[in-house]
Amino acid sequence: MDGLNENGFPYPIMSADALKGLIGRNNLRIVDASWRMPGEEHARRDHEIRRLPGAVFFDLDDIADKTSDLPHMLPSPEDFAAAVGDLGIAGNDDVVVYDDKGLFSAARVWWTFRAMGHDKVSVLDGGLAAWECAGGPTEKGAATPTPTRYDIGIARVLARNANEVGEFLKRKDGIVLDARPTPRFEGAASEPRPGLRSGAMPGAVNLPLAELLTPNGRLKPVAELARLFHDRGVHMETPVITTCGSGVTAAALSLALERLSHQNHAVYDGSWAEWGRETNDPAIFPVVKGKS
Repeated sequence: MDGLNENGFPYPIMSADALKGLIGRNNLRIVDASWRMPGEEHARRDHEIRRLPGAVFFDLDDIADKTSDLPHMLPSPEDFAAAVGDLGIAGNDDVVVYDDKGLFSAARVWWTFRAMGHDKVSVLDGGLAAWECAGGPTEKGAATPTPTRYDIGIARVLARNANEVGEFLKRKDGIVLDARPTPRFEGAASEPRPGLRSGAMPGAVNLPLAELLTPNGRLKPVAELARLFHDRGVHMETPVITTCGSGVTAAALSLALERLSHQNHAVYDGSWAEWGRETNDPAIFPVVKGKS
């Protein structure tokens, strides 16, 4: 059953059946946040082959901080407002975000909207496949939204930088959760981006995104999610910083925490793309290998 936020909007996830009941509302905006790993073909192509009705494409690598050499870092509020306004989204719209892998990159765009103070934003549980399984219609081609003005809300501080993560690890008063697959976390597999070391931050704990999902790409039930986090030492009062390869699947851990009504969590925006650089000073950016 979908939860509701203070505005009566299903939050932080929405079922396909619930979304079907909202289709046609004037203030509903659907966003395709599909994204591909480095070396794969751009997701926009598949978006234009098959998308939800009226869905616009949110390009994670384009709506980002262009002053940073790190991938898809959180954009400035001004750049975000201009970009989503061009997509026809206003600050008071109901926004539903999905991707075509079930639940992979949609949470990153959900998190970005949240960081910009947008309250009524949710992730379609199970993504495009769940929508089609529920009998939802799809469209072809790019949508042609009417540009509008997007007014930024009260921004939330949901991102952490490398210095903050380093201090957090030293204090040991919370947990850094890493969403990368276990072989990469343990240093047994290389990173998909060149120029990065293998391994993990000292003291970080591994919770691969795949463990949070059912075989059809939906978030597991609340009780199962709670057990997965509890087994890694995360309780309701535990401060958490999530991380991954480049800040995408880290946001999915944050989505799951939000599903559990856990409030004290943030994303390390640079993630391993920053921490794992081969050119980093290992005294400032230490890396360990093996099981945590």
